[in-house]
Amino acid sequence: MNNLEKLNNIFTEVFSVEASALGAEFDNKHVEGWDSVRQLSLTTNVEDTFDIMLDPEDILEFTSYENAKAILAKYEIEL
Repeated sequence: MNNLEKLNNIFTEVFSVEASALGAEFDNKHVEGWDSVRQLSLTTNVEDTFDIMLDPEDILEFTSYENAKAILAKYEIEL
């Protein structure tokens, strides 16, 4: 499984959606149920899966699928 598939699995598990739902519009403004608990679950799963420790600023910016990909790139995780 490549890193993009791992990220997609995290999002699909946390939000109970199909991978086809992930895209530019998948963010905290358009996804019903995206709350602080789900965001924490999302970031915790990302940290565990990719063996990284996110900076507090990055956790706050983890508000969309696209932001997640950009943040992982910052940690040199190729998607």
